[in-house]
Amino acid sequence: MKLLETIRFDNSRFDNLAYHQQRMNRSRKVLLGREDEIDLKEYFYNSSFQSALGSAIPTPNEHRLFKCRLVYSTTIEKVEFFPYHLPKIHSLRLVIDDEIDYSHKYIDRQAIEKLLAKKDDCDDILIVKNGLITDTSFANILFFNGKEWITPAFPLLKGTRRAQLLDEEKIRTADIHIEDLKYFKKARLVNAMIRFEDKVDILVENIEL
Repeated sequence: MKLLETIRFDNSRFDNLAYHQQRMNRSRKVLLGREDEIDLKEYFYNSSFQSALGSAIPTPNEHRLFKCRLVYSTTIEKVEFFPYHLPKIHSLRLVIDDEIDYSHKYIDRQAIEKLLAKKDDCDDILIVKNGLITDTSFANILFFNGKEWITPAFPLLKGTRRAQLLDEEKIRTADIHIEDLKYFKKARLVNAMIRFEDKVDILVENIEL
């Protein structure tokens, strides 16, 4: 079983490492029975890692923002860097799947890809499970009601950015049904690469059945 962490590498700095480390070690324990923990800060900043990757580690004069893709199971198996640009998402298609399970960040995303094929002319999907709104195909979602930001209490995947925003009390959780969408003005996508302040927003009127 192979798992994944996607980490924002911005101007030579790894973002939110503590949250990625926490999720990674939790998955290793739950899925693989590992009690030992990987220290990502120690891993990324020690000399052996720097030597192993060498010129593969991006420098600021190449590009400012990179996606660091870390593949692991019991140990870290592969690390890659890719230039990253914020997505342009303006519309979402609601799709229903009461069986889907993506509680850990698996490399295998076949179930999500099958749902993504149903987006039709929309930019992405918004997955509904057991009557509750969860996530898009690649991000957690927040909803703004004019006063506060609310995120689904039961996402498919508990994202690192979502966890950070909850800890900072910038958002709160609630059960959100399809019929509740009328109470919100807009939605905002967040994930490891997309920060709250990046404002990847979607008008609720552009969320379609």
